[in-house]
Amino acid sequence: MKVVVNTTPLISLACVGRLDLLERLFGGIILAEAVFREIKAKQSHAYVEIDQPWIEIRPIAGQMYKQLLLSQLDSGEAETIILAQEIQADYVVIDENRGYRLARQAGLPVVRTLSLLLRAKQKGYVTQIKPILDEMVARGRWYSPAVCRAMLLQAGEI
Repeated sequence: MKVVVNTTPLISLACVGRLDLLERLFGGIILAEAVFREIKAKQSHAYVEIDQPWIEIRPIAGQMYKQLLLSQLDSGEAETIILAQEIQADYVVIDENRGYRLARQAGLPVVRTLSLLLRAKQKGYVTQIKPILDEMVARGRWYSPAVCRAMLLQAGEI
């Protein structure tokens, strides 16, 4: 399975010590070089955690396409979408609304971090989503209350 992951989902999962869910769900993931550079730019969440044998870093070929996307996205999001297209990814994981919408418009199968938590619960990798979500929010990650409530309803936790 080919799964390309953007920066924010990596940071969100790493800040609560659950980057392992990506490996458990997908076996391995692929990062665009710009995502790797964004995370390695400062020592914070995911800085050390992304140095795993199940995480592959790949360059993109579509530099001209990247220039077009940079008018709407940051470098990591742009390269994530381009790489996902180039390798015909099975999934692309992006949380930011604009990146998510552009990935969908490009015909990519896109998911967000909270969807991954739901999938992890369905597979038995976590017993509850709420404590993980609460910890993410406590550590500075932001999700709209409506989205959180909908996810917890879907998970059967409220």
